[in-house]
Amino acid sequence: MKQRQVTESPKISDLSDRSREVFRHIVDAYVSTGAPIGSRTISRKLGLDLSSATIRNVMADLEDLGLLYAPHTSAGRLPTEMGLRLFVDGLLEHGNLNEDERGAIESQCAAVGRSVPELLEEATGMISGLSRCAGLVVAPKVTEALKHIEFVSLGPGRALVVLVTASGQVENRVIDVPIGLPPASLVEATNYLSARLVGRTLAEAKADVVKELAAQRAMLDELTANVVESGLATWGKNGGEGALIVRGQAQLLEDITALEDLEHIRKLFNALETKEALARLLELTDSAEGVQIFIGAENDLFGLAGCSVVIAPYGNSQNKIVGAIGVIGPTRINYARIIPMVDYTAKVIGRLVG
Repeated sequence: MKQRQVTESPKISDLSDRSREVFRHIVDAYVSTGAPIGSRTISRKLGLDLSSATIRNVMADLEDLGLLYAPHTSAGRLPTEMGLRLFVDGLLEHGNLNEDERGAIESQCAAVGRSVPELLEEATGMISGLSRCAGLVVAPKVTEALKHIEFVSLGPGRALVVLVTASGQVENRVIDVPIGLPPASLVEATNYLSARLVGRTLAEAKADVVKELAAQRAMLDELTANVVESGLATWGKNGGEGALIVRGQAQLLEDITALEDLEHIRKLFNALETKEALARLLELTDSAEGVQIFIGAENDLFGLAGCSVVIAPYGNSQNKIVGAIGVIGPTRINYARIIPMVDYTAKVIGRLVG
């Protein structure tokens, strides 16, 4: 049965105390089991002197408001996306992370010597494991002036690009290079880019370097030019526009078993792989402070998948938003636990990326 269309969203003040209690119980049951709950079960759990018939009447009123729906005839009720939004905004009591949980987040994020990409990889996997959802993070753009650039051989056909910003942020990228490349070409590539990029941002320098390469290619060793171009392409793809890291997709798929939902999830992850998704994720979090919660079709980027997204921005030392971290899960995720977890992790990352 489809969810009923309601033109105007109800407010929490529209509900009586009894309706709020029944509604809260239905949502709690949904978050715990994902299954519809009937009036008889609610009557037993509430322990109040209310008959099943009275609770059915309350449920019918909540359904008329667009907060509940019956997935099947004669079944119990489930909250609609509108109902979940009302619950999150008006009835949800956020849990608090305990000392151990806060300590675990801090220690896993703050390992000594970890680069920013490694930090974000670790944070994404960590929040996925703690929340039992898919974790995602939008990595910051590299917009600082550069301090050091170097190409290091990793063996036949592979080289490491080491990029250090003026503030000490380190990025390591592995690139493909021609097999049999002489060490001298790596040294030449390092010297060539060092002379042109140090003290400038990638955005400022990249166009000039590409133009100069086209003009001076004949003067450069062919292999050296290839290394330079490979390194620039690597930075432009990831460092120039930010990067999206998603971990724990399997956690999400475990909770969504209908074939049509699996197809929606596949489309979701395809969408998340695009650069447009990066910009839109940051737009979602840049419009307001703190944790943002998107339930189902409230946002067209995630609506097709029938998922909820809890996401929070993190900033740098200049209080400028540079990225976002969060989780994607089914609409019945444990909001009370996950919201403070995402919020705290974003604050920790903001302190560490500086």
